[in-house]
Amino acid sequence: MTKNTLLFLCVLWLSCKGNPSILLSEPSIEETDSISVSIPVVTASLVVGANQMDAYLPLLRDKKVALVGNQTSVVFKSDSHKEYVHLVDTLLARKVVIEKVMAPEHGFRGTASAGEYVSDGKDKATGIPILSLYGKNKKPSAEHLKGIDIILFDIQDVGARFYTYISTLHHVMEAAAEQRISLIILDRPNPNGHYVDGPILQEKYQSFVGMHPVPVVHGMTIGEYAQMINNEGWLANAVQADLTVIPVKEYTHDTPYSLPIKPSPNLPNDTAVNLYPSLCFLEATPISEGRGTDMPFQVFGAPYFSYKFTYTPTPNPGAKHPKFSGKECHGKDLRQTERLDYINLEWLIESYVQSKEKSTFFTPFFIKLAGTPVLQQQIEQGLSADAIRDSWQKDITSFQRIRKKYLLYP
Repeated sequence: MTKNTLLFLCVLWLSCKGNPSILLSEPSIEETDSISVSIPVVTASLVVGANQMDAYLPLLRDKKVALVGNQTSVVFKSDSHKEYVHLVDTLLARKVVIEKVMAPEHGFRGTASAGEYVSDGKDKATGIPILSLYGKNKKPSAEHLKGIDIILFDIQDVGARFYTYISTLHHVMEAAAEQRISLIILDRPNPNGHYVDGPILQEKYQSFVGMHPVPVVHGMTIGEYAQMINNEGWLANAVQADLTVIPVKEYTHDTPYSLPIKPSPNLPNDTAVNLYPSLCFLEATPISEGRGTDMPFQVFGAPYFSYKFTYTPTPNPGAKHPKFSGKECHGKDLRQTERLDYINLEWLIESYVQSKEKSTFFTPFFIKLAGTPVLQQQIEQGLSADAIRDSWQKDITSFQRIRKKYLLYP
């Protein structure tokens, strides 16, 4: 934990009580719709980093700011988290000078499909330039950051290693350190922060969907994860960012938190967010994971499966080319699944067992998602889900000892 983080934890503990009245304007930035399928579950006293403006506004005064954000970068109007104003609009109303916005995968408005190239642009409402960090650049260059005094990072994550917002975090931290620019992270709850599970990524298999030696589900918030990146020497040439984390108030890793705004097009509700770490492995197989339906990451199937439940994927804004487009799939409906606290491998194993061509079931992308070739080998060898998960435990125990050093919340 950095000195700045310790300082702000003390200041917040002493002086921040309740949710400050800080909202001055209605949104002008376009946003995706709030989740309508479930009522957000929050504690009345939970306050995200972005809502604690007394803690970070003084640091932005008379500075030129670059914001790393997307549609989830909001300030909430009430404890229910149902109403919100985009952080850009809130800061502009407070006369903060925002020079540019830098956006991760899915773009600034969170509407681009997974893996879709996102171009640079300009926000229509404010005229602020938008730099895509999921196009020709994944890391801001020295030219991109010229004249910037502070970078403000505020993105809602879902706690899975292959969800690329933490890869963007890595590159932003590295660029900030190299250019000697301070970085402030406005922390948010991790909806999958209640457990740690999955194989540890091996260095040989690093990619943008897995950059660090952590399990698939790491159980950390963005702020905690940033401290780990910074202090474990994972940035190039062991540089360290000048990092300040504004932590969430009244939060624990066991606090249930329903995301009020979908973090990406195919995670529309709590069930999808919770099942994502288990079902994302199907992305690297010929099996549909529900893209192209209104149930992404809540169903899986294929035309040749024998299940009674059926669905038909079709192109939609979040999945322009879904698997089995226009074809009826037989599969499993997982929408009533109780909240998981582990990675469920049964669905992946079932899919492999029922597949027609086992020799081509796993694409090369599967090893990148798993971070190791071992998981594929274990499934091909016929190991049970329990046996595979047991094989992870020694490495997870070692990771937990490292993780403990960087936790901001019990």
